[in-house]
Amino acid sequence: MRVLWGIVFFAVSLYAQVKDEETKEAIVKIYTVAKALNYQEPWSSSMRQSTGSGAIIAGKNGQKYILTNAHVVANQTFLEVQRYGERRRSIATVHAVSHQADLALLKVEDERFFGKVTPLEFGELPHVEQEIVVYGYPMGGNTLSATIGVVSRIEHHRYTHSGESFLAIQVDAAVNPGNSGGPALSKGKVVGVVMQVISSSQNIGYLVPVSMVRHFIEDMQDGRYDGFPELGIVTQKLENPALKAYYGLEEQRTGNLVADIVYNSPAKGVVKKGDIVTHIDGHKIEDDGTVAFRHNEYTDFGYYTDMHQIGERVRLSLIREGKKIEVEVTLTKVADDILLVKTTQYDQMPSYFIEGGYIFSPLSRNLLLSTKINQMQLSRYAREWPTEEKKEVAVLLKVLASDISRGNTDFRMWPIEKVNGETYVDFKDFYKQVKNSKEKYLVFEDEDGIRVVIDREKARARQKEILEKYNIEFDRSIDFR
Repeated sequence: MRVLWGIVFFAVSLYAQVKDEETKEAIVKIYTVAKALNYQEPWSSSMRQSTGSGAIIAGKNGQKYILTNAHVVANQTFLEVQRYGERRRSIATVHAVSHQADLALLKVEDERFFGKVTPLEFGELPHVEQEIVVYGYPMGGNTLSATIGVVSRIEHHRYTHSGESFLAIQVDAAVNPGNSGGPALSKGKVVGVVMQVISSSQNIGYLVPVSMVRHFIEDMQDGRYDGFPELGIVTQKLENPALKAYYGLEEQRTGNLVADIVYNSPAKGVVKKGDIVTHIDGHKIEDDGTVAFRHNEYTDFGYYTDMHQIGERVRLSLIREGKKIEVEVTLTKVADDILLVKTTQYDQMPSYFIEGGYIFSPLSRNLLLSTKINQMQLSRYAREWPTEEKKEVAVLLKVLASDISRGNTDFRMWPIEKVNGETYVDFKDFYKQVKNSKEKYLVFEDEDGIRVVIDREKARARQKEILEKYNIEFDRSIDFR
């Protein structure tokens, strides 16, 4: 009997070693050369090199891809990949990317790269205290690293790469620069992708959960990435008893108050201000704005919107003027469609144009993050919703010193409300108003009535000379040429 148990133990141990080796062979090191964009000087960029991690997975028709983070390949100009146990690098390209969810799929044309590797399979969303193994190529060495940890919590968390909030898995496994994009496995299957860490903490890392990965891959089945949908409504928690009583809500009934609806929200005309949203897809919304996604586990009620694809419908249970009603909203918008200041942008050069040394640009989160100048005033716009009349904010980025701009060089990161007394819809409209103006002076005005005045004819006559003096090749970004 002892001999039999010994044989069984040896067989199990051998099988585990083979599976472990198969897993390692599917782990990839990614070498990225990317543009480092300069939003304060939007005509220029520099180059940077970095490394990340990824995992080989199977796509349609048996085709293999490398799953990694979007931030590993953001703004890339050249990619190389190297398999575990191999010294040769192969050229890769980005097949699909979700900057929202910080996920990307890479493609390698040279089939020799994949060899006989068995692609990793996806598991299910793990539970708290479930053990995971994180694979990757973090700083501190060149070879593959594997660290063991457990799932600490699962809830909505802000994704640093996009600034949007989605479900995330917190783990205590050691995660360091270079681990990004590497898989986290439990019971031999992928349950998440390493995303980010809290640098000021000890061993607090975050994974993009497998449910988000599945959504991304399913979204790409038609060859086009649509993104994660947004309802476009502003809700308020109903934890205060007086607020619940004011809206006639029974103490035992829970939900969230609809405080506002974005002008182009897919819920517009279906949901109304003052409605109480009590359920989403049949799931009860608590007074604190959370829903149970598993027994005794809660997260933001947006979870059930996130799980839908663009074009699908989400069911909402409402209380309107004391009556219960059921409605459906067809999800057609992503976050960038309903924000005045767009989420962080990648894989594109900043927009700008120059008029006589005055540099104008749209207000973006990239621009906000690039400087602390006037940040308090400009951050306010990032918290506002667009309207039909105002969908984007233009700023006077800076003023190049010259004899025609004397006295104005202190204007930096200055938001503009009007051009020659007229408002504008977005940056393209702002550009057209400036370029098509026949007035002698271009008058820019902020919301306090402060003005910057440019002599239009002098500005255009001196434009070439000023650009040459500051070594600026183009007076506008490629999207305006």
